[in-house]
Amino acid sequence: MHMVLPEVLSDEAVADICVMLNKAPASDGWGDGTATSGPQSRQRKNNQQMPEHGRVTLMARTILLEALAKHPLFMMAALPRRLYPPNFNRYAGQSNAFGDHIDNCLRQVGGGGAGGGYLRCDLSCTVFLSDPQSYDGGELVIQHQGQEFRHKGAAGDAVLYPSGALHRVDPVTSGERVASFFWVESMVRDTEQRELLYDLDLNVQRLRAELGETRECIALTQTYHRLLRLWATP
Repeated sequence: MHMVLPEVLSDEAVADICVMLNKAPASDGWGDGTATSGPQSRQRKNNQQMPEHGRVTLMARTILLEALAKHPLFMMAALPRRLYPPNFNRYAGQSNAFGDHIDNCLRQVGGGGAGGGYLRCDLSCTVFLSDPQSYDGGELVIQHQGQEFRHKGAAGDAVLYPSGALHRVDPVTSGERVASFFWVESMVRDTEQRELLYDLDLNVQRLRAELGETRECIALTQTYHRLLRLWATP
């Protein structure tokens, strides 16, 4: 699944997060972006990101997570079981690009031990925080199903795409590009099953809006939940 999610964050939420990131002290602010990279992507990654467990990161993350939980398209498309905690990155100056790479299929969460474990990365998500007119370059480029998709979204918009898709961030040649990024383990592991559920759910919602709660809408809703019960691992 590859899709644009409009207005994941409101203008106010974008502004609040950006103020937090811009005012972060040096000890709790931007650092080397390779902290979450595997051996292959580390060689191609040249950006900055916030510390995963920093105070500012945690505050900004809370705003984003609350918005994601209320965004119907994200919930319908991702059917999230778990999220790798969102972080924030910046492309500017000499730290301005991330070459072609594939995201890790597994990521350790919770610091390991009894309370930790691994998250399976089914979907990757980028949430844009910078006004696209404020920087040059910096497109998120995704290779998916034999096509190339280029994204330079409005502040607050997001892109959801398969974690196994080859992708990159083109060099930022002026200004700075700030975004959030995270990974999703879906309740429905199979991509085709997840896409079928999304299509069915979306069309039921459209029929309900157009025709009301008809017997057919109720029957299709029942079919959706039967399939979700069959395929989901909560």
